[in-house]
Amino acid sequence: MLRVAIIGAGRIGRVHAESVASHPKATLVAVCDPMGTAAEDLAAVYGAKAYKDAADVFADTEVDAVIVGSPTPLHAEHVLGATRSGKAVLVEKPVAKDVEEAKALDAELATFEHPPVMVGFQRRYDPSIRGAKDLVDAGKIGDVEQVVIVARDPSAPPASYVAVSGGLFKDMSIHDFDEARFFLGDIEEVVAFGQQTLPELKDTGDFDAAMILLRGKNGTVASITNQRRCVTGYDQRLEVHGSEGSVSMDNWRDTTLHLNKAEFSGSQDPYQNFFLQRYAAAYRNELTAFIDAIVDGAPVSPTVSDGVAALVIAQAAGESAASGRAVRIEG
Repeated sequence: MLRVAIIGAGRIGRVHAESVASHPKATLVAVCDPMGTAAEDLAAVYGAKAYKDAADVFADTEVDAVIVGSPTPLHAEHVLGATRSGKAVLVEKPVAKDVEEAKALDAELATFEHPPVMVGFQRRYDPSIRGAKDLVDAGKIGDVEQVVIVARDPSAPPASYVAVSGGLFKDMSIHDFDEARFFLGDIEEVVAFGQQTLPELKDTGDFDAAMILLRGKNGTVASITNQRRCVTGYDQRLEVHGSEGSVSMDNWRDTTLHLNKAEFSGSQDPYQNFFLQRYAAAYRNELTAFIDAIVDGAPVSPTVSDGVAALVIAQAAGESAASGRAVRIEG
């Protein structure tokens, strides 16, 4: 049984706590959060210990692995703290606050032996997205030529969150950048058009919507549409077009019923309206892959290097949106 601690008792920490508690091969033994009674409240739900200081988690000999869901500026520090104490790590995106810190983290991890470190791009473990990738890898649609990703949140986070989130491209689009790399491989050029559509977020100075084009090194192209507010629900779609066919993923609804009447046709249930509901299986599968990497030595995916690559794309997207020019990614 893998003994897991969670750093960060906010929304994503609660998501991971539920996944760990329900997994047959893991148990939640500790929760850490310096704010108020957040750690105590979440720990009490699962009978775990509560800590205020991450150093106490790293020193705890009853902890085998750490899930890092702390604020982004602390990610690299917490990854190193855990690995230096011999604990495996699953770190939420982005892997660090900027490209320079992410590269430094990757380089330092390469200097010593440590348990697996995995980055939390859970979409790689969503059954539909993974199924599409399996079909691509099996050659069912020929050579991939174009990828279309749509990712819109049902409602925007508070302005206070946006102001410290790292911005749309590092906070939200970064999932889509990793998803695009999942199908295209390395990216060499980025064009991004940012939008400010929400008055309540304009004072943050950040974009709340964007359309992005990525060109892969092999000539393939991906388009990404992002928006922090979508009145129709959590809009998550994918199309992978190939030389011999295509595979697509539509939005999930509670049922597949269609209602037709004289006044309207094709009425369906609304999109599932929360990321945990939509990606519940992805989080479970991600945790299983993390455990398999620790216990059985299975390959880690996504790696810290994947996290660096996604941050490089996010930085290029920000530069492109600000300048109005395409940005090439070197290397």
